[in-house]
Amino acid sequence: MDTPFSTLIRTASHEQHTEAETSSFMGDLLGGRLAVDAYARYTEQLWFVYRALEEGAEALREDPVAGPFIQPELFRTAALEQDLAHLRGPDWRADVSPLPATAAYAERVAECAREWPAGYVAHHYTRYLGDLSGGQIIRDRAERTWGFDRKGDGVRFYVFDEIPNPAAFKRGYRELLDGVAADDLEKQRIVDECRRAFDFNTAVFRELGGEYPLSA
Repeated sequence: MDTPFSTLIRTASHEQHTEAETSSFMGDLLGGRLAVDAYARYTEQLWFVYRALEEGAEALREDPVAGPFIQPELFRTAALEQDLAHLRGPDWRADVSPLPATAAYAERVAECAREWPAGYVAHHYTRYLGDLSGGQIIRDRAERTWGFDRKGDGVRFYVFDEIPNPAAFKRGYRELLDGVAADDLEKQRIVDECRRAFDFNTAVFRELGGEYPLSA
């Protein structure tokens, strides 16, 4: 491939990425037209997905394809649990539930972690690089809309204290993608799985939009 893989995966999934980002639920959330309960419900869904991502990570540390991407400074489950305790109270685990789309998403992530490390890379890229980029917009809006302390409980998911230079980290991540241990056919399968990951996100947003209809 003449085109760097990091460029290919970004451009080939652009349509699905845009569809996820421009969902009505996310538009309402970022526009400040939803109550904090909608934000908390969204945070619940993230917890199920990241738990699947990170429970599968340990077994992949030595994998030639996925191993280089397993970087603990990215892990988000503990931060999500702090946010949920703040948003839902200390007994939050008793009340959280995945939407059907979330359950399917998390199961696909877990399946890739078990059976297809290259597919796991697609989900890893879609989530973590998004957190370091567009996720910061969500953090800023959440702080402004619902009064969370900057970098405090409620938005800890979006705070990467162990990554002091996100721009440099993202450059290094893209270099990992460019050097991924996969042939051209496998790279195309990773791109297809990346598109599928964005489709999962769109489905989650669609179901959240059903629970929290557009404001008048």
